Amino acid sequence: MLRFIKRYAALFFVTAAFHSFSVAIASENIPITLKEAWSMVNANNDALKAARAGVKQAEFTKLGTKSLNLPDISLGANYLYLDDDVELSPDELFQSMEGGIIAAQFAAGLAQSYGLTPTQLNGGLTSTISERELLSSSIRGSWPLYTGGRISAAQDIAVSQVQEARYNLQQKNLLQFQKLVHNYFGAVLAQQVLNTRRDVELGLGQHRDHAILLEQQGQIARVEMMQSEASFDKAVVDRKKAERDLEIARLALTRMLKSSQSVRPSEELFIASSLPSVDEFIGDTLRSYPGLGILDAKIEQAAGLASIEKGKYLPSVAVVGNYSLYEEESLATSLTPDWFLGVGVSISLLERSGRSGKFQAARSAMQRLEHLSHQAQSDLTLFVEKNYRHTMQALEEFYGLGSSQKLAEENVSLRIKAFNQGLGTSLDVVDAELFLADVKTQRAVAAFNYVDALGQLMGVSSSPETFFTYQNNQGIEE
Repeated sequence: MLRFIKRYAALFFVTAAFHSFSVAIASENIPITLKEAWSMVNANNDALKAARAGVKQAEFTKLGTKSLNLPDISLGANYLYLDDDVELSPDELFQSMEGGIIAAQFAAGLAQSYGLTPTQLNGGLTSTISERELLSSSIRGSWPLYTGGRISAAQDIAVSQVQEARYNLQQKNLLQFQKLVHNYFGAVLAQQVLNTRRDVELGLGQHRDHAILLEQQGQIARVEMMQSEASFDKAVVDRKKAERDLEIARLALTRMLKSSQSVRPSEELFIASSLPSVDEFIGDTLRSYPGLGILDAKIEQAAGLASIEKGKYLPSVAVVGNYSLYEEESLATSLTPDWFLGVGVSISLLERSGRSGKFQAARSAMQRLEHLSHQAQSDLTLFVEKNYRHTMQALEEFYGLGSSQKLAEENVSLRIKAFNQGLGTSLDVVDAELFLADVKTQRAVAAFNYVDALGQLMGVSSSPETFFTYQNNQGIEE
């Protein structure tokens, strides 16, 4: 009897200490709802921040393409140093004329009439067109009027890049929500498993104490008492493992939220009362899944690249102009107009950029992306069907195990009574306790699988808000 009292006292103090420790641990974990956790993910997740920055980058790029329709105006200044002054003599002038020989003879006769040699006359009439050092500045402008559709194609590409960036943000948003649902309710499941293991430990501890008392009174064999002790020790090991699993689950959730303090879910697993048909989920997915939007945007970009390469075969028309701000005084500058304005047309006859190959490559890229889009739709349809069936399977398992749990609870009660009355064995009680624990755990796992699969469905067919609707309005906590 004394041995029993000592063991019971030890169990009482261990249980009390364990309860105090559990309360202390729980007080260190901040309770958080799924919506609060989702807000933290949106605020702190680096992948979402990078995706938002990508949207801004694409929007700025789009803004930059608007200037392609504007004129290009530049201010320039030039300093030139020539090898010599630019001069023009009468001989050089006469040589450039059709009647230059007659003019040269006339000039020679005129020089003789004044007593000058032809060389003296040539040197005296030589004009400096430009000094060897030249300094000038001007404003130059060019305004494209027609580029073969290349400007509009570049602008369309920028628009589709913005759409792609936004779809990418939406896709990452849904992926993070799927991950959050898994981690959040994974921590909930770990807590439920721990609670079940604690119940098993408590029940087997009481059974062990009764077995010790009965063995001391000679009502059961020592091996029965030893069986109860071994089962209790195993329950302690399982409970400690469940504690470690809970710590890991909460750590994963805390790290995902980037919280400075450890967090714990404040909500429970749930079973929604009703779900739409699988066809509705498939229809919503094919209409709204951002991954398909990304492929559509890439197809538009490939079409834009094809238009750009096709436009290289067409002429370019632009208004061109120039206005001289400063020129050093010389005969050349006096003969040059201060400004000019005109229209220029150019067409490339032969170039080395490989426009033909690039055009065909862009066309091939469009075909490749279209095939990928069709394949993605097929894969998404299969994904939705598979997860929908997983959801229904988990739902059936959860409700199907309800009767098993009631039976297991009743069986535990009966086995304990039979053992205390000497009509059953310790192994019967242990088996009953473990069976009840297994059924509870299976139901909790089924509820988790249901919620996790539902989160996967909402992650491709709808939005986080729809998941919250099922959780809060249509959900039945179990």
